[in-house]
Amino acid sequence: MAEEQQLRQDLEELRHLESIAKRPRVLSLLSSEIRNLDATLSKVTAASALNYVTLGSFSWDQDNDKIKLYLLLEGVQEGKMETVFKPVSVDIKFHDVQGKNYRFSILKLNKEIVPEKCKVVVKPTKVIVTLSKASKGNWLDLHFKEDKLKPSLDKDKDPMAGIMDLMKNMYEEGDDEMKRTIAKAWSDARSGKTADSLRGYP
Repeated sequence: MAEEQQLRQDLEELRHLESIAKRPRVLSLLSSEIRNLDATLSKVTAASALNYVTLGSFSWDQDNDKIKLYLLLEGVQEGKMETVFKPVSVDIKFHDVQGKNYRFSILKLNKEIVPEKCKVVVKPTKVIVTLSKASKGNWLDLHFKEDKLKPSLDKDKDPMAGIMDLMKNMYEEGDDEMKRTIAKAWSDARSGKTADSLRGYP
């Protein structure tokens, strides 16, 4: 990697300068810069070296206030985890677990969470992730799913209107028996009954 090579060359030159410098202030500045560059190099090297296995084995449950994720992973060390909680996403990396690196992430959650209230608890054979809900209530799914019907729904529109339009079209295009069946179902629907009469029509 070009960046890594450049950093190594910079470090080598800084260490050479440190070895010939005599003034305390210059030595201090060089030493500080070497430490910073060393840390940057470590991150770059680690990032290029790490490969992650996507963690797919998990289950979840919930109550009114929180979501609990149960990740089936044995041998996790608390000091070798990297967790990033955001209002609508979760990203957890597990380093050096029996020689492998694992990653669990949900890029877009169904609803918002409170990142600072989320936590991770490591158990011998699993990891429990607790997500704190931003608003109380039941989640139908963990992942956000766009409701394709929403844009076409008019909040002020009678929910029966679509059914009535469908029945009207069927009535206009149907034969006499269909028209009688539709008329009865229409009448039942208007009076609050279910359209049971439609069930017997093939």
